[in-house]
This record gives sequence, C-alpha cells and structure tokens, in this order.
Amino acid sequence: MTTPLSPGASATRRRVVVSGTSDLVSVAHSPHPIISVVRPTAPSVDLGHWLRTNRERVQTLLRERGAVLFRGFQVSGPEEFHNVVQAWSPKLLNYTYGSTPRSRSGVAGVYTSTEYPADQTIPQHNEMAYARIWPEHLWFYCGTAAQEGGATPLADSRRITERLDRALLRPFVERGVRYVRNYGTGFDLSWQQAFETDDRAEVEALCRAQDIEFTWYGEDRLRTSQICQAVIEHPATGAEVWFNQAHLFHTSALAPEVRAELLEGDESELPRQVYYGDGEPIADSTLDRVRAAYAEETVREPWQEGDVMLIDNMLVSHGRDPYRGPRRVLVAMTDEHDGRTGGRR
Repeated sequence: MTTPLSPGASATRRRVVVSGTSDLVSVAHSPHPIISVVRPTAPSVDLGHWLRTNRERVQTLLRERGAVLFRGFQVSGPEEFHNVVQAWSPKLLNYTYGSTPRSRSGVAGVYTSTEYPADQTIPQHNEMAYARIWPEHLWFYCGTAAQEGGATPLADSRRITERLDRALLRPFVERGVRYVRNYGTGFDLSWQQAFETDDRAEVEALCRAQDIEFTWYGEDRLRTSQICQAVIEHPATGAEVWFNQAHLFHTSALAPEVRAELLEGDESELPRQVYYGDGEPIADSTLDRVRAAYAEETVREPWQEGDVMLIDNMLVSHGRDPYRGPRRVLVAMTDEHDGRTGGRR
C-alpha cells in the first residue's frame, strides 16, 4: 500500500539545522526515508545562491534520502526556476529520445511535466531508464498546485531492488532489457517528437552514438531496438538499484481493450514492447510483481505553489497522481550520466 503524507505531517517531523547555515535554512526529515524538506528561515534567502554555496550539503541529503524539497523560497515562474537549476549545474539537458509527450516552457531546458490526461496515473519510473544515457538529477517546480490530487509520488529504487527476489532479478541482471519502438504508427510519439528534430540524419547520428539499432520504413516510419541495463550500481553510494522501464514499455501496462486491439496485429509492429536482452518475452506476472513492489514503496508529499524539488534520478523514481483543476509542474534535467562508462558526460 502507499504511504501518504498528510498536510499536517510536518508538525511531527524531527527538525535539524544544516551545519553552518542555521541563519539561512532548516531541514525537516519526513518519517519515511525519501524526502528532506529545506525551508528558508527568512524570506530574503535566495535559493540559487544557497545552492551554489551548499552543494555538498545537498549532495549528502540526496545520497541519504534521495529527494530534497525546497519549500517557502520565493521562486516564481519558469525563468526563476531555470536560474535556480543553473545554480546547481550550468547545463540543462534536452529531452531528446523521449518516451512521453511534453512541451518546452519557453525557457531553455525547462519542460512541462508529461502531458497525459488529468484523470490518468503516470506509473513510477526513473527518467530515461530505457536508455544508456540519462540525467543524474531531476528538478521539479510547482507553478500551480491542483485543487485535488496531482502529487508527484516517489519510490526508493534501492527498496524496489530489495523487494524483488533473486530469481526474478537474475535474468534481468544477466541479460538486460531490450526496448523495441515503432514510430509513426499513430499510437505513440512520432520520431520527430521523440528525437526533437525533423532531420533523419540527426536521428541516425544519435542512434549510432548510443548503440541504438534503427530501420526506416518510408518517410515517417522508424523502428528502433536497444539493449539497456536493468539493475545498476549507484556511482556514489554503491547501492544496487532497479533502473529500467520494462513495466512501462510492456504491453501488460496498457488498458485491456487497448492491448487487445494492438495485439490483433503483428507484434513486431507494436508502438513499443520490451523483452529480455536476448529477445525472450517477459511474462506479465513478472512485471506485475515489479508493479506491486512500487505500490508498496510509493510515498507522496502534496505540492504547494512555489515548491522546487530535486531528486537523484538513480535512487528515486517518480510518477504522477490523477488530479482535478489547473495544474502546472515544470521539469528540468541536469548532469548527464553515461551508463556505458559509469560516469558523468
């Protein structure tokens, strides 16, 4: 079952002061082991400046907990959010080779969160875990909190790994995960959307650089196939973490009626499908156990307007709850990690 955090939970939190910054911020550790909440002790505290001078302290919180929520700082709008993120890393990453629909905010490197209908749940996932290169850190900014629902729930990827028995983990670790995508089917993103370009040569160059097999079919059809990691070792903590999106790409993630319709055709033409790295099918029941592990570990902190949240993308997964009313949450990505070499690019 999930472990919701009630709005009043902060009253019971153990409050500690970050060493050397007692005049600037306080840190509240929530009862569960994922989120630390950093608050300014005065309205004049500039979050960007504080991040620049306290990076190591924030890194320590991230490695211990996985997510840091900055609440009560005067961050207003995508431009100020961009400035905060740049204080941490001057280079914001593009969403090239994406898997879900989202739009640019008008500020470089800042995107809308995934644009799924408000009544749908976005399951837990680590960003771009279906690729060999991914962001180490994700940043979220709440411009408008939904009237009801709309949280960005989190789950500890270390705990997911611990919940999965070794018999389930072994074939994933040994063989990896193969992702097969067909663009231009009308059921998913076009290749232009996914690769953020209309230039086929740019697509081919990226595929070659990231060891993605590709085949063109006419002008608008593209098939890609890539073998990626399933479990990784965190570069800083050494923790073993479940890091893939098999449970999202597999047809068992679809609504029954949609799955039935798609499976009436040739499986090789599915918009997306996932296999073990050697091409062997993954059983529905296997991924149902993965989803159950996520459900047991998921926690949530309701958004408040102006919140900024930083998560370690390898230690913590994220999703989205259904919601009612207007909601605007922006996303930025930093610190590109190359899973092939185990280091930052």
